[in-house]
Amino acid sequence: MLRTSLILFAAALALGACAKRTTPPGTAGVCYHVVFEKNGRLKYNRLVNAPNLETCAANLEAMRLKFLGMGGSATELLGAYQSNFIFVEREGIFTSTSLEGPRYVALVRTGDGRLAIPGAMPQQ
Repeated sequence: MLRTSLILFAAALALGACAKRTTPPGTAGVCYHVVFEKNGRLKYNRLVNAPNLETCAANLEAMRLKFLGMGGSATELLGAYQSNFIFVEREGIFTSTSLEGPRYVALVRTGDGRLAIPGAMPQQ
């Protein structure tokens, strides 16, 4: 019984590893705003040239705030920078190498809503 369960578990892991993952372009130094088209495909809109992921994320955050100031309702944005997706969310900025993969914290929000590198703010 245990052996059968282990074999089924290993097969499920193998199939999961073979699943197609959506990866962003790897163009060096280019920050993209990403939108889903009606057909489900992703459209990459060139936003700015950026020296690093944090600068790209800050530009996406500025774009989000500008849209909200003009009456928009999108509280989350999707971006891409050098083979990484950037997820601008209410809790902070997250990154992943694929749309379906695990997300990692890149920037966190401070008490007043600004973005900071995790661990850069003093603990209270």
